[in-house]
Amino acid sequence: MKTILPILAILGIFSCSSPDNTMITSVPSPSENITIDFTLQEDGTPSYSVMRGETTVIQPSTLGFEFQNQPGLTSGLEITGTDTGSDDETWEMPWGEQRSVRNRYNELVVHLQEKEAPNRPLDIYFRAYNDGVVFRYLFPEQEVVVSLIIMDEKTQFALTGDHTCWWQPGDWDIYEHLYNTSSFTEIDAIAKRDHPDLNSSYIPENAVNTPITMRTADGLHLSFHEAALVDYAGMTLRIDPENLRMESGLVGSDRLGYKVKRGLPFSTPWRTIQMSEDAAGLLASKLIVNLNEPNKLGDVSWFTPMKYVGIWWEMHLGISTWDMEGTQDMSTYTTDQVTGSKHGATTENAKRYIDFAAENGIKGLLVEGWNTGWDHWIGFEDREGVFDFITSYPDYDIEEVVRYGREKGVELIMHHETSAAPRTYDQQMDTAYALMQSLGIHSVKSGYVGPIIPKGEYHHGQWMVNHYNNAAIKAADYQVAVNAHEPIKATGLRRTYPNMIAREGLRGQEFNAWASDGGNPPEHLSIIAFTRMLSGPIDFTPGVFNIKMEPYKEGNQVNTTLAHQLALYVVIYSPVQMAADLLESYEGQPAFQFIRDVGVNWERTKVLDGEVGDFVTIAREERETGNWFIGGITDEEARTVTIKFDFLEEESEYLVRLYQDGADAHWDDNPTSIEIEKIEVFPSSEMEIAMAPGGGFAISLIKQ
Repeated sequence: MKTILPILAILGIFSCSSPDNTMITSVPSPSENITIDFTLQEDGTPSYSVMRGETTVIQPSTLGFEFQNQPGLTSGLEITGTDTGSDDETWEMPWGEQRSVRNRYNELVVHLQEKEAPNRPLDIYFRAYNDGVVFRYLFPEQEVVVSLIIMDEKTQFALTGDHTCWWQPGDWDIYEHLYNTSSFTEIDAIAKRDHPDLNSSYIPENAVNTPITMRTADGLHLSFHEAALVDYAGMTLRIDPENLRMESGLVGSDRLGYKVKRGLPFSTPWRTIQMSEDAAGLLASKLIVNLNEPNKLGDVSWFTPMKYVGIWWEMHLGISTWDMEGTQDMSTYTTDQVTGSKHGATTENAKRYIDFAAENGIKGLLVEGWNTGWDHWIGFEDREGVFDFITSYPDYDIEEVVRYGREKGVELIMHHETSAAPRTYDQQMDTAYALMQSLGIHSVKSGYVGPIIPKGEYHHGQWMVNHYNNAAIKAADYQVAVNAHEPIKATGLRRTYPNMIAREGLRGQEFNAWASDGGNPPEHLSIIAFTRMLSGPIDFTPGVFNIKMEPYKEGNQVNTTLAHQLALYVVIYSPVQMAADLLESYEGQPAFQFIRDVGVNWERTKVLDGEVGDFVTIAREERETGNWFIGGITDEEARTVTIKFDFLEEESEYLVRLYQDGADAHWDDNPTSIEIEKIEVFPSSEMEIAMAPGGGFAISLIKQ
């Protein structure tokens, strides 16, 4: 249902005049728990503030733009009118954390114009939700200006205190930094430069990438991000510790010399602030995806969410190589030494993985290193034209692998590594997707490792934003879904283009195999759940059972317990979930039953409890089956959590298996200690579950 409220009536409710005749316009959320106040300062500078109840959340914060070859639009404005309305709709995800999503808000549109020539107009759209506030700019069509070159956006977020923050540096090229925990005034992005394990990184100033999540002294949780990022540069947030303020810093282009170039009219992405009394409420919010346009693809039943295995972890362990030439693996690629490893992507090896998948009800197989070009893919300036996305190495028969997989009920997942040469990919994209369509392959993992070619462009700038989005839109024409690695951040576009099934966009499981800093710490995923995961689905590749990676690696390991790895299939949402380990690591392992059973597409999600960086527990009901799965993880601290089962149907019976840390489990000392037992639970049941340091638990409830 959509409702547009009468403008005059709304103005009577939302607008008033201050004693100094400065117009102030406000809009409350539907439940009236949050209010946005808009005002023009004395010099005509637009400003907004946010209240939650009687408490200020965002202090007066200014808005505006700097342009090339014309004055900025930051002051000297007047209000020429306002529009108001509301919306309350419920829409259905084709796949997702839940089937039905409610989108309910009140809206205020403020129409502004310069008082003096050239009298440029600017509209600002504000929406107040019960779980946060959002706004964006619209540049209307006008006679004086037909296009704009934006040098930067001047959007402020003025905080009310020195909040606790979970942040990563505002890197223009990569999101594969660990999240940091500090007070706002202690944020130091510059200190995170020159990480030895990042193949491309550029941190020009003390800024953070979004989402950045905060907790106030009063316990209010905030998360700052953006939604509907289309034909615009990604936004970082500059840190002003002295004034407790953040300001937008758009990712630029050294090649072009500006941040954004657009013809009029156009709208910017939404600037978003999610709010919750507790951390769990942030995870339950669907604000980001709600801010995107409805599905433009229509029927997308050609893609089915699935679990998959892959020829991938072998490379990270140094057992095999991507290239047939055997020049590089993750232990030696930086020195170009020939190794004793062998090519992983062979027809024979692929069939071995297909057999395993078929035996265990797993529907997908990813094969990396199948196509020519891997001997020259990284560490070289001249990477354009290196990859060919249709020509297999001689020891890999793609048509035979597809045929064999189809016979066994396993679909191949294509792999397109671009080596950050998007122009090469653009030239071959139609041919590559057409090959996939002819073979009945409906999903691709794309990669963009390394500095972008052409030089001077960055992964998160406007030029690359357009490339990522256009690649997915074109893929849909061939019934192909895209799982992008080294991507632009997720901003909810999966609503508009459901074939944007997942993105990496974080420090993934592979860092555990070779990172010089010892891999991801035990707290990593309990921070990710309340930061990166708020933006959209993640391809994290869980399910490593050989925690110590013996005998392949010395000095590296996964810094969790085995039960923690199982829990990630529930805690992390993605419509594609990998069983990442070597096949032999799963042999004779009773814990693998959980991976066989766990769903990937959900009817409902219940965020049971959690604290940022400490722990999280989530329950999800699988679509079609009515089976429930519960996962919980903790950081380096042991914890006991209480699980209530009041979400279960009274009349239903379930076969329940509990997978929990053994009494002597520890992420470092004894990570594979696990206890598995059948238990009996009812909707009235409560259960205390102990999680070891770096541990977790998983519960399957199979409907009978």
